[in-house]
Amino acid sequence: MTTRIGVIGAGVMGAGHALMLSSQIAGCQVTAIADADEARARSVAQKLGDARTFSNAHALIHNDEVDAIVVASPDPTHHPLVLECLRLGKPVLCEKPLAVTSRECLEIVEAEMSAGKRLVQVGFMRRFDPGYEAMKSAIDDRRHGLPLFLHCIHRNAVAASYTTSEAIILNTAVHELDAARYLLGEEFVNATARSSRATSAAPGRRPQFLLLETASGVLVDIEAFVDAQYGYDVRAELVCETGAMSLAQTHAIQTYGAGTIGKSLYGDWMGRFDDAYRRELQAWVTAIRMGGHVGASAWDGYASTLTAELCLDAFKSQRMVRIDMDSRPAFYD
Repeated sequence: MTTRIGVIGAGVMGAGHALMLSSQIAGCQVTAIADADEARARSVAQKLGDARTFSNAHALIHNDEVDAIVVASPDPTHHPLVLECLRLGKPVLCEKPLAVTSRECLEIVEAEMSAGKRLVQVGFMRRFDPGYEAMKSAIDDRRHGLPLFLHCIHRNAVAASYTTSEAIILNTAVHELDAARYLLGEEFVNATARSSRATSAAPGRRPQFLLLETASGVLVDIEAFVDAQYGYDVRAELVCETGAMSLAQTHAIQTYGAGTIGKSLYGDWMGRFDDAYRRELQAWVTAIRMGGHVGASAWDGYASTLTAELCLDAFKSQRMVRIDMDSRPAFYD
């Protein structure tokens, strides 16, 4: 059986997903593309063959030739579009964030539980990155004893001009928050946030540094610096009782010249996590065909968004903030 997929959003993420689904993922066909700019949707559709185009996302969701949906449209649209997918019982892979507020995320959680079936996957692709998966396996096996510290770095070369200090927490560091939850298998109980001085390249915003503690006492620090100038650089190191492990640095190429050996970094997340995106999409399509579910759930989308909001509170108040979260419903076990 071929799963017919509709992609909402024809920007960088939506176009990338559509092309990858149509050329590299088994068991599916992209049958529809929607974008408020239908010309942009047509431009992507032409590269796929015979996909239909829509300027209205809800029309795509309701189309009988669409079995499952990828939501890669602007963040504020995620909440209503995912709810519409749930109303129709259609599986949906929603790029992060699941919604722009934890309250809206919780509405999606409640709607999915009312539907009685897991239909939502959130696009936290690092859960499918081989490095993170290997680190997760080592933690679960207690290969080096219990975890003590997790050090995370997330650097972009240049952020969009409209990016704010607050957005660095909500839209950038949230990837590390989910990755830490995935690796450690527990929630955070408190958070502190500090900023460095602004850089000359971006005087209107500050790099962010978060320090969080999990329920079992693991300390997690996150450096989120979106104006590092030199490239896209994601790192993680886990320190345990009897050893440590870190993500192997991946490089596009290695160069030789002028008396130096250099390793080229990827320019953005699409290159660095290309394999993770591919594995994420294949796992999603396979799970749909098998009637199962994989990856980050709607609850994970809620938990990460709530944690990011409370980190923002810590940034604004310059105080440690307590993170109180209800227990994960058995529906998401």
